[in-house]
Amino acid sequence: MPSEKRNGPLVAVLLYDGLCTFEFGIVAEIFGLERLEFGADWYRFISCAIEPGPLRAHGGFSITPDHGPDGIEQADLVVIPGWKGADQPVPEDLCHRLRKAHETGARLASICSGAFVLAATGLLKGQKATTHWRYAEKLRQSYPEIEVDEASLYRQQGRIFTSAGSAAGLDLMLELLRQDYGNDKANSVARRLVLPAHRTGDQAQFLERPVPLRQGAEIAPVLERVQGSLADEWTIGRMADCSGMSARTFQRRFIEATGQPPGDWLTQVRIEATKKLLVEGTDDMETIAMLVGFGSAHALRHHFRKRLGIRPTDFRRQFGKKAA
Repeated sequence: MPSEKRNGPLVAVLLYDGLCTFEFGIVAEIFGLERLEFGADWYRFISCAIEPGPLRAHGGFSITPDHGPDGIEQADLVVIPGWKGADQPVPEDLCHRLRKAHETGARLASICSGAFVLAATGLLKGQKATTHWRYAEKLRQSYPEIEVDEASLYRQQGRIFTSAGSAAGLDLMLELLRQDYGNDKANSVARRLVLPAHRTGDQAQFLERPVPLRQGAEIAPVLERVQGSLADEWTIGRMADCSGMSARTFQRRFIEATGQPPGDWLTQVRIEATKKLLVEGTDDMETIAMLVGFGSAHALRHHFRKRLGIRPTDFRRQFGKKAA
């Protein structure tokens, strides 16, 4: 059934020169396709150019939009694909239109670096937002009034939604569909796309987390020793003794060097080691737990799920070499 013959919520996706093709495709796939099994009460879909043409997307595609920027203010949901760049200015006219749409009840959603557009509107001031982990620090520095969450797949703050890297946009779009039409229809669309039916927004982005260390830190030798023998029992007292410091001095120097307390750092290092073993090997959870120092499979599962929002067995199923 063509979009103009449907009567569901109107979804508008923004177009601009340099558009992220994949992220536009996500929105069009979820909201723009005909789904005859759902009848007339399904989404209407338009694309809105925010600037004059000619417009080209990544990959060399030329873009012919349905509407100009006026379509933004008609929409029930406005989706912003990844923006041109974290340092690229956001036109004030676009900010004004998005604020006006929000004031009249529209939901606003961003994918990846599209969060910079929402940030420029001022609507995220004092709120939590996420974006791709590569852009998180830039967003935090550019908009210190926003609480940036670089871990979650997506976040909701009232009628404003932000999501992480490109594929997390699929999770957010399915969540919006779920809120509008319920689990059955959202799961049906997910099956059509051969996707997991539901990944919650607080599930972690599967980034490779570096373990930060200030250059020249005097505790570096003991940290290297810990990382080389994770199976050992490492208390703050033992690490302090190895560094020749009192426990109090060691903790202070540790936070100065790494930005986090020793216990948090050690758990993070063990999680990273666990991820590597899950991806590259076939050891059972008890064996992995002993190798990385968690002591038991129960403790491993607890910390892994707390940090990443997913069970280690599910992580292995998705990312292990046998799954490739």
